[in-house]
Amino acid sequence: MHLSHEPNAPPAPQIDFNQFLAVDIRAGTVVAAQLFPEARKPAIKLKIDFGPGIGVKQSSAQLTRHYEPAILVGRQVAAVVNFPPRQIGKFMSEVLTLGFPDESGAVVLFSPDQAVQNGARLF
Repeated sequence: MHLSHEPNAPPAPQIDFNQFLAVDIRAGTVVAAQLFPEARKPAIKLKIDFGPGIGVKQSSAQLTRHYEPAILVGRQVAAVVNFPPRQIGKFMSEVLTLGFPDESGAVVLFSPDQAVQNGARLF
């Protein structure tokens, strides 16, 4: 199943609430960020602190159009923390950092508009 990133695409097929609960989306704070020049598409390596229950996890995210590594440190983001790790070159991405596409398809981060506890789960 391919889901469209287009804003006018119809919704994905219906799921039940238990399927939603199976996707563990948590808030975390970026504690380190650096450019990832080895990636096929421009990306930034992130280290995100999800609190003591999950710890610090790393992620590769294609954020270079709107973000510099220095402005990401200290920012809270949302990520899926229960997908299997994904090898990207020599880097192991452990979580999927979430965002929405802007009008040109570049990633705009999804994050809480007020500070929340690291590890807080989306509901």
